Amino acid sequence: MDHVSNLPDGVLCHILSFLTTKEAALTSILAKRWLNLLAFVPSLTIDDSVFLHPEKRKRGSFMDFVDRVLALQGNSPLKKFSLKCETNEADTDRLDGWISNVLARRGVSDLDLKIRLRTYKRDEWVLYQLSPKCFECSTLVKLSIGTGIDLTFVAGRVFLPFLKTLVLDWVMVYPNEFETLLHALPSLEELVLVCVIWYGLEDVTVSSASLKTLTIKSACWLNTLSIDTPSLVHFEYSGSVAPDYSVVNMGNLVDAQIIFSFTELQLRLLLREPDNDEVSLGNSNVWKLFHGIRNVWNLSMLPDTLEVLSMCSESMPVFNNLKSLDIRSDKDRGWKAMPALLRNCPHLETLVIQGLVHRVTDKCGDVCGCISREVKGLSLRLCPVKVIKIHGFQGTMKEMALIKHFLDYFPCLKEMEVYVEENSPAQPGNHEISKRVLKMFELYNKLSSCNVRLIAGNILCVRSG
Repeated sequence: MDHVSNLPDGVLCHILSFLTTKEAALTSILAKRWLNLLAFVPSLTIDDSVFLHPEKRKRGSFMDFVDRVLALQGNSPLKKFSLKCETNEADTDRLDGWISNVLARRGVSDLDLKIRLRTYKRDEWVLYQLSPKCFECSTLVKLSIGTGIDLTFVAGRVFLPFLKTLVLDWVMVYPNEFETLLHALPSLEELVLVCVIWYGLEDVTVSSASLKTLTIKSACWLNTLSIDTPSLVHFEYSGSVAPDYSVVNMGNLVDAQIIFSFTELQLRLLLREPDNDEVSLGNSNVWKLFHGIRNVWNLSMLPDTLEVLSMCSESMPVFNNLKSLDIRSDKDRGWKAMPALLRNCPHLETLVIQGLVHRVTDKCGDVCGCISREVKGLSLRLCPVKVIKIHGFQGTMKEMALIKHFLDYFPCLKEMEVYVEENSPAQPGNHEISKRVLKMFELYNKLSSCNVRLIAGNILCVRSG
């Protein structure tokens, strides 16, 4: 018996909403029971790459299909409309009509647009000028716009009173219009900016009194970046360093992840001192960004970020609220920022280190025991960390020595968890090396008051002391 077809219409439509619109349409051939269910599906996901074979991309067949689906649904309520279109010679009037249909008459709350148009004769991509009607809807809660869409000249006509989430991904916009847009969104809680192309590379300001989550993934250099978000709780930034951060207001921040990324040449230019009147990237006021997040509770940084933070060692803020610090190491990046960073975290409880291998320099301070010095472990002695979690352990002698250094000089350390890197020599299968490692960790547990655990996969290799 066909038990599925006996389910109520509402349940079947809910099931169909998890399929692409093409897949949902194909169910109409199963039986008469399924013939008209597509008309009441509350979510449409239209993707021309799924609908068409790449070698047979024809504008008419795809666009006619979408016309038939929307005509079949009429004015039935629609929760989500997702449109991905990379069609040759697309009819922009019909695209505008589809978007106007779901916004004006269907009560859509989630709109996701990814539109890239390509001219047939020149075989080049062109920008799709988004209709201002996308910013005049009283039902939208989430709006995602990406891939080849021009947002200019729309910010002056904004009426999105209930919009909570805005995602801009590879779109073009004027910075001043973007600022106007944000001020017109009174309910905005989440903002995601991915590789936004700013016209003129002017000063960019993210200002919102209601914003709680902000994600910025930048692929271009900015003149200045200002962030005025007093209610922000979660912040993620990845990309290059801006020359200046004019305003950074994030007083209620809980979580922050800062990911600076550079080529080796860019990093050398950033860290070097300028000659005479030469202006280098090293003149960046990046310290303002770290001062703006000084109230954060949980902070995560990658290797390039630690290198950049070393520029701020003398002006590093005190992170009075910081409870958890997560850093990632790299063999080509140093720990020059670590001494000042640990000294400026007076209430730090948990330290997570993704890999102990790093570039050893005389500026690592007493955090690293790789270079002998008269005063050992001073920065560690001043840090109240209680728990250390080390990931990517390879079982080398240098790593073992650094672990011993931590055990000797962190005065409040109660627990240490060391996770063995998959396929590393320290795995239990490598008996000669793993036996030596196990003996060392057993010795650590005997000599230290800290509970040290060595973990490989889901296996606890060394129990607490």
